[in-house]
Amino acid sequence: MANVGLYRSSRRHMIAGVMGGIAERFGWNATLLRVIFVLVSVMSAAFPGILVYLVLWLLIPKQEFYEADAPMRTVSSQD
Repeated sequence: MANVGLYRSSRRHMIAGVMGGIAERFGWNATLLRVIFVLVSVMSAAFPGILVYLVLWLLIPKQEFYEADAPMRTVSSQD
């Protein structure tokens, strides 16, 4: 699937798929992105991580499906 738009991931989700979707969109490691997000949230009182996550959860649409869910297409030969 092409990286088109931003969506909440159906594959790489722990809570709502926000960080997994961002990681898939930009080709980053989802686990590393989550660790960085938590560290920045904990270390900075001016960065309300939980509030930002909830807003992203509400604003970013859910991914409808991903390639593993897509039906297999077979090529049929016509005689």
